[in-house]
Amino acid sequence: MHGLGFGSQGASALAFVFLVSGCMQSRVDESRELHTQIQKDEAVVILAKPQVEGASAEDQFMHCVAAELTGPDRAISTRTDEQFTDALFPWFEPGTAPTKPEGVAALLTRPGVAERVAESGVRYIVWLDGGTQKTDGGGSLACGASPGVAGCIGFGWWEKESHYEATIWDLKQAKSAGSVGTNVTGTSAMIGAVLPLPFIARVQATACNRMGNQLRTFFTESGL
Repeated sequence: MHGLGFGSQGASALAFVFLVSGCMQSRVDESRELHTQIQKDEAVVILAKPQVEGASAEDQFMHCVAAELTGPDRAISTRTDEQFTDALFPWFEPGTAPTKPEGVAALLTRPGVAERVAESGVRYIVWLDGGTQKTDGGGSLACGASPGVAGCIGFGWWEKESHYEATIWDLKQAKSAGSVGTNVTGTSAMIGAVLPLPFIARVQATACNRMGNQLRTFFTESGL
């Protein structure tokens, strides 16, 4: 590796980064079917939507949304997915959970189920579906070493998209209360200028923040 001059390629890469890295676009959608002003003695649980095929929403993202929904003031009570599914075992396991809110009405007629739901304190279920994936990318980054010098040269970039959909069920009324969706796209880049310089667009963290904040609004404002 003979020298690590930045040159015109590096300047072009840097200009590219300033234009796109860390740049994100986000969208939040909401559809409401019922009033959902949550009471102090009521709680929300976030569950991964049961999937026939493929992966459901990641556990890490679900826990992040739950933390955002609860907020620093803890105005909204939440239950973890483990707490709720353990308390309602086996009725909300992936293979047995109702797939429609109408199925909840039938489930609540089973012996002991309504009592266990009441004991859990959960009024609303948020079924979370979606994921984060790489959608595009390009460039190249080469690193190497020789006596007295080491480093990287070049640049690479990649685009990611986080798309999640939350469907809210009201267990008390056994009806769908509405849905909240978020979509975030962002471009990240890595420049090789002796030391690799990362410029990261944190799309999943942003999607979590947008989803959590919108759900807080959903449960604290009656709408309609």
